[in-house]
Parts: sequence; C-alpha cells; structure tokens
Amino acid sequence: MQRDSKYEKMIRILREELVPALGCTEPIAIAYTAAKAREVLGAFPERMVVECSGNIIKNTKGVIVPNTGNLRGIKASAIAGALAGDSSKKLEVLTAINDEQIEKTRELLRSDFCVEKYLDTPEVLHIVVTAVNRQDAVRVELKKHHTGIVRITKNDEVVFEAEGADGPSDDSLTDRGFLSVRDIYEFARTVDISDVRDLLDKQITYNLRIAEEGLSHSYGAGVGSTLIKEFGDKDAKILARAYAAAGSDARMSGCVLPVVINSGSGNQGMTVSLPVIVYARMLKVSDEKLYRALVLSNLVAIHQKTKIGRLSAYCGAVSAACGSGAAITYLYDGDLEQIEQTITNTLANISGIVCDGAKPSCAAKISSAVDAAIMGHYMALNHKTFHAGEGLVKEDIEKTIQSIGRLASQGMKETDQEILSIMTDNQ
Repeated sequence: MQRDSKYEKMIRILREELVPALGCTEPIAIAYTAAKAREVLGAFPERMVVECSGNIIKNTKGVIVPNTGNLRGIKASAIAGALAGDSSKKLEVLTAINDEQIEKTRELLRSDFCVEKYLDTPEVLHIVVTAVNRQDAVRVELKKHHTGIVRITKNDEVVFEAEGADGPSDDSLTDRGFLSVRDIYEFARTVDISDVRDLLDKQITYNLRIAEEGLSHSYGAGVGSTLIKEFGDKDAKILARAYAAAGSDARMSGCVLPVVINSGSGNQGMTVSLPVIVYARMLKVSDEKLYRALVLSNLVAIHQKTKIGRLSAYCGAVSAACGSGAAITYLYDGDLEQIEQTITNTLANISGIVCDGAKPSCAAKISSAVDAAIMGHYMALNHKTFHAGEGLVKEDIEKTIQSIGRLASQGMKETDQEILSIMTDNQ
C-alpha cells in the first residue's frame, strides 16, 4: 500500500489501540483518574467522590482489581489508584502497589473515605473523581476512552481542558470513519512490517504469556483449562478457543500480567490475537504472514467497534472474534471475498451475545465467539455464506457492519439500562 494519508492513519490507529494494560480496563481507568486527582491535589486526599457512568459500573462490579489482593469494585479501584497509582503508566497505573498500600486500601474501604455515585450522562464511558484535602479540591473528568482525561479543575479553576472536551467526538484519537474491510485487507497485505513489528511482538508475547498462565494455574471458572482437559491439546480449533479463554480466566480473576488490548479491552485484545497465533503455529506460516494476519484481525475488530462504541450491551468478543476469524481465513490464503464471508457468517450467528459486565464468564463468551468465528471461517473456505435479507445481513460487508453497529449502539440502549438495573438490584 502506498504511504498515503490512509496508510499513516492506520499505523496511528494501531499505535493508539494496541497498548499494554494491567487488569480489566474499566477499574483501571478509575484508578488512573484517581491517581491523576491525587497528583494534581499534591497530597493524599482526606475524602474522595467517584462518579461513574452505567457501563463503568457494570464492568467494575464483578472483576478483581489487579495487585490488590482480590479486591473488587469502584471504591477499591479509586482508593488503590490514589494510594499507589502512577498516572504516567496510564493503563498499567497499579504496577507498583505494595502490601502496605493494599492493607491501607482495605482499611479505607471500611470507612466513609470514598463515596461512589451513579453519573447520569449520555457518555457510556465517563468517570469523574473529586479529591479533597483541607481547603483544596481537585476534580478530574475522563470520558470517551480509558485514558481520555478531558478536564481537570483545582478549587474550581480549570488547570487542563482537552480540545473538544464537550463535543460529540473524541478529537484525541485518529478518525476511524474511513476504515473498510477492503482497505484493511490491502493494508495488511502490503504494510511495511517494520512499521508494526514492535506492536505485534508485544501483543504476541504478552497475550501468550497470560494465556499460558491461565492454562497452568487456577483462575476464575477455568474455561480454557476445561477445554484442554476435555478435548485435548492437539486440535487448533480447541486450542484457539482455550488460549483466548484462558487469558480471560486469568485477567478477570486478578492475574498481575499485562495484556495488549484492542478497542480499550484486554479481552478483545486476546480474542483478536491468540486464535490467530494458534493457527499460525499449526500451519507453520512465516513470521511475516502472522504479522500481516494480526494487522488484519486487529483492524477488522477496530472497524466494527467504531460503529458500536467502546462500551455497550453488545459483547465485544463478537467483534474481536470476527477479526480473528478473518485473519485465520487469511492464513489459509483466503481471498477478500472469503474474508468478508467469514465476518458475515460470524455476525449472522452470534450478534445477540450481551455484555453483562466484566467477570469470569467473559472467558466462556470468548470461547463461544471464537468457535463461531472458526465455523464462519470454514464455511467461507467452502464458499458458503449467509445472504442479504437473512436477518441483519445486508448486500455487502460494510452495510452488514453498519447494521450490527446500529443494533449495538442504538437498538440495545434500553437493554444496557435493564442489564445495569438487574445487576445492581440486591433482591
């Protein structure tokens, strides 16, 4: 692909999205915001208020905050971030927390130091942390993406404000509206590997390491290890599901290993990469072909999430599995039409999976999504696909992706609210 503006944009998108994160990104985003609030305050606060949008609440309720000794929830995330967070590390903000700080976090959780509140906002990803110490008060607001601090005030004086902080779009990220499956395919086939090798090497190394951790130790419900135990470790179709699920087993249950994320999600980052790596090993393809397949997988997932949004009632494992299925078809020398058919086949099958928060069962959803993508891949190799007019499938892949995006971003808004209501109902 010629090094035009589209080429450079795709490189920037990959660099924006394929970043390391320690733990589930929603509690980590809270910890990051709290760490920044303490930093601007210049002292440890006497009290904190943490306001979160519904999707942040949903994705923080059931997942362990890494490096905290199995603590969960909004307050634990914020207190740990304020006590031990290093905001310069962004999504690895809690890397250096120690035992004394963990015990202090537990102590403060038993007090009224931190108050959590529901934030009534049209933004699905929105966090506001207010930290008070004596006469000083700092308010840090984050929205749209997991490190997207848009405004900081100290004693009601604005000390930082991002451009377009109140606008409908996120100007801090490269525009993704130009993406198409065709252009992604051409880019993956022709990209200079030296432009992406460092990103992909880290994705391979980090995500394989946490998957192997999940397979060799007891985490969560053990979805990945159960697949290996019951079906063996010789079949790529099983290994692809098991590795992706095992990474999620570990990550959702407090494993301290980082992952390289996709679309703001570690689970999606593992789902777009680990099945592709498993198949590349089985097929014994070159490193270059694996890199190109991973470029395809990552960008196909990002393309779909652009239509959906970072957080919704629609399970992101579906978009990520579409990416890995498309990349597996590429590894088998499938052409553009077969890659499009793989995506269509996957979307026609499992677009109804809902997101009911980050928690151990995400591993099972990942396994199911990868299984569907593999079936979609084998159908495509045999030139079999679902057709326009069958459910949400349209006459071309871009219109199909748009229809799924409309379902997820618009049609499932009420579903999202009902999920949150059910999850926070104590009865």
